[in-house]
Amino acid sequence: MTSKDYLSQEEIDALLRQSSGEADEAAISPSESKIEHYLTGMEQDALGEIGNITFGSAATALSTLLGRKVDITTPTVSLIRRAELGDEFPKPHVAVSVSYVEGFEGINSLVIKTRDAGIIADLMLGGEGIVGQQELNDIHISAVQEAMNQMMGSSATSMSTIFNRMVNISPPGIDILDVEQGGGLQQLPPDDVFIKISFRLMIGDLIDSTIMQLLPVAFAKQMVDSLMGGSSSESAAASAPAALVAGAAATPAEIPYAAPPVQSSQPHVQAPQPTYQAPYRDPMAPAAAGPQTYGAPVGRNVSVQPVQFGGFQGGGYPQPDETNLGLLLDIPLKVTVELGRTQKQIKDILELSQGSIIELDKLAGEPVDILVNNKLIAKGEVVVIDENFGVRVTDIVSQWDRITKIQ
Repeated sequence: MTSKDYLSQEEIDALLRQSSGEADEAAISPSESKIEHYLTGMEQDALGEIGNITFGSAATALSTLLGRKVDITTPTVSLIRRAELGDEFPKPHVAVSVSYVEGFEGINSLVIKTRDAGIIADLMLGGEGIVGQQELNDIHISAVQEAMNQMMGSSATSMSTIFNRMVNISPPGIDILDVEQGGGLQQLPPDDVFIKISFRLMIGDLIDSTIMQLLPVAFAKQMVDSLMGGSSSESAAASAPAALVAGAAATPAEIPYAAPPVQSSQPHVQAPQPTYQAPYRDPMAPAAAGPQTYGAPVGRNVSVQPVQFGGFQGGGYPQPDETNLGLLLDIPLKVTVELGRTQKQIKDILELSQGSIIELDKLAGEPVDILVNNKLIAKGEVVVIDENFGVRVTDIVSQWDRITKIQ
């Protein structure tokens, strides 16, 4: 055996490198890393539509909070692994996470650039959205947390409407996500794979950036299954009337062009052929010669008279039943006297101290509002009774209006 029958060390190393490279490539890009392995195309579209509706509502809440125009574009749904977070977020970001405590079970994380978070915080504190290179302090973080709380709360309200169930979230937790230093990762769900929903966030001419939502795969599928399952049940419910029409007998209310109900002084006559349906005739049309027939075979005379309506009492408004009302007289109601209201920015609230004066929107001597269960029913003037304050009623709504307001 000659030396040519043996592999040199260089050839052996090359073969080992080639084998190792193929193994690494197989480990990095398995079929499981594709989003299609977790969500079908229809499920991706459904998840994007959920994000589009909920974050559209969140954008409205943020716009109201900042007093600036806020636009969020149609989302893009993709997949990201925990090992890829360092590539996706090479610089520190702000991560806000909320847990769903009612309606769903899962964690929703919102990731935004630190600079964008600083602009939002400065706007909330009454600034012009101009930030430098300094890090976010505790006041800025609290302002961002409140902004995200309003956004996620509005998003949860939209989810309640979409899924027709009560959806509640926990107060948001906020932290600086620094993947290289390992900071803020505890705010993210302990999953290896996330569904990433990316939005383009635009706030006036200050921010044109990307805001990302990270969802565990199980939570994303939970929402999609709930939405698509509801659609299926609605389709089944919508097809039920068609099945009734095509199937056995339907009730008279379900038969199209049924005759209008009438009041007759004669005993009710049962038609011998209950399945027969006569053509509909307008009862307000000129009467033909002889009695009109409705829903009866030709040749069968049924006496029909015009409908007799009872007269309206008290101008057409129903009066409260005193007997029934007496059953409710012992129910306690919350009565509030409101001296006035005002609005303050967060920075003004933080600057309050003992001795500060808050100016209200009511003029001196103007009547105060009297509310029952937060419904305005009267106005009055403040008086002093012994050592307590009191209110003398100067203007009050009618008794019937009061009953209507406290329902």
